[in-house]
Amino acid sequence: MKAVLMEGFGGVDVLKVGEMEKPAPKENEVLIKVCATSINRPDLVQREGKYPPPPGDSEILGLEVAGVIEALGSGVTGWKVGDRVVSLVGGGGYAEYAVAYANHLMAIPETVSFEEAACICESYITAFLNVFMIGGLQDGETALLHGGGGGVNTAAIQLCKALAPNSKLIVTASPEKIERVKELGADLVINFRENPDFTEIVKEFTNKKGVDVILDHVGAKYLGPNMNSLGYKGRLVIIGVISGIKAELNLALMMVKRQQIIGSVLRSRPVSEKGEIAAEFVRRAMPKFADRTIVPIIEKVFPIEEVVAAHRMMEEDKHFGKIVLKVAQ
Repeated sequence: MKAVLMEGFGGVDVLKVGEMEKPAPKENEVLIKVCATSINRPDLVQREGKYPPPPGDSEILGLEVAGVIEALGSGVTGWKVGDRVVSLVGGGGYAEYAVAYANHLMAIPETVSFEEAACICESYITAFLNVFMIGGLQDGETALLHGGGGGVNTAAIQLCKALAPNSKLIVTASPEKIERVKELGADLVINFRENPDFTEIVKEFTNKKGVDVILDHVGAKYLGPNMNSLGYKGRLVIIGVISGIKAELNLALMMVKRQQIIGSVLRSRPVSEKGEIAAEFVRRAMPKFADRTIVPIIEKVFPIEEVVAAHRMMEEDKHFGKIVLKVAQ
């Protein structure tokens, strides 16, 4: 089968399209003929040699696939060959065929294309898990979302507008993405280059109350401003540490305000746990994709042969929403 291979670790030049053996589904797995996958920032980190796949998962890049079931492993029930599905995978998405656990599969609504479906798992499930399941955002509360026009952030905005329509959304973004973030429905967009400490802006917007939930991938640099922006019983969910892993914390303030700091990753969770997350996502969020309340935002679709250009676009951080690789018809 055709797949994106790596000649060592490093920059985009290590990526090559080549041939390798088609995988076979094991017990409770299915083989998917991949129609589309997407580029996610962890793919770049793995390409650099800093984010290995979980033991037993494919070394091929790619954390999500959309396609058609080609074959069923033993013990699989509820699915059949030919079903249109989307799934999280521990690796292997950048290929013509990939294996996925049956309990991670989600049916693609008829109204959703393969390219759109390829955007759902990593970004939308990550946003749903951390804002709603872990962060516990309730309708009418206020959320601060970092990340401007990235895939997880745009997914979080859309999910909040669809599932918690009375909530207020504050979003940090680069100046060139501010208008598009506003168009998605953010109530306040902060230029993070001009305002690296956004505390006072948040306090003014919330009448000094602070926000209820913060979704952060920045890490150390934002810990102080995040905690100062968090209200009473507020929840800070950290899903990335691009600015570093060490920062000082005012424990007394955290105790008095009964705040929570929660670290979260998706890829390394147990298979059963990811299945439970997928099931909850299907129940609460997937109907919003079926009726087109939520339409995945795609910056560009590249053929798999242009994977280098796709990775370069993500590295330059000029995209808005998702970058998709088209693998097959």
